[in-house]
Amino acid sequence: AASGPLYLILDDNFYYQSMRYEVYQLARKYSLSFCQLFLECPLECCLQRNRLRSQPLPDQTISLMANRIEMPDLKKNAWEQNSLLLQSLGGTSEHHCATGLTEQIISLLATALENPLKQNEESTEHKEADRALCAASAIHQADQACRRIISQAMRDAKDNNVLPGEMKSLAEELSKLKAGLLEDLRQGSNWKDQVCLEKQQSSPAACGISSFQHQATKVVNKYI
Repeated sequence: AASGPLYLILDDNFYYQSMRYEVYQLARKYSLSFCQLFLECPLECCLQRNRLRSQPLPDQTISLMANRIEMPDLKKNAWEQNSLLLQSLGGTSEHHCATGLTEQIISLLATALENPLKQNEESTEHKEADRALCAASAIHQADQACRRIISQAMRDAKDNNVLPGEMKSLAEELSKLKAGLLEDLRQGSNWKDQVCLEKQQSSPAACGISSFQHQATKVVNKYI
């Protein structure tokens, strides 16, 4: 019943390109328009703003996100061409630029609406993008699996009456362990441990998840 265009706004970090590419593929499937608005903010500014929150996140979480996030690559990825990168430097000067930024965003949306994606469009560029992002998707899956493992580990520790101070140390240790695994996968490290060999797993992501599960269990047992 809307008289004007309908916009679906997905407000999230989308820190891996593979996460954003999934949305792009969905838009292409239904012949919708697609665009990205990326806010680039210095780490120190993010940390300062986070500390002003009523419930701030740990500084380590913000730093890990800053290291992990993958900016739109307008030169390499054809599907990211319709993107707008905004600089957030902090301070009052941002308020003076509000009008100009609004015009840029409106222009981005207008361009997207004028160029809806073609349904089931197949091209060499898209096939190359699919292959290039396959590894990133595996990292994403490993990330989600590790989060579930950590959540279960923290519940187990709580059920075993681990003290609050030790719970915090446990969370930090597991988070560091996960960051190391994801970095190994990102670098394409070719490694196998005894757990992977016993389970006959060949996929780097599957192997990494099994290894993480094994190491996380050992870490939790220390506290229990």
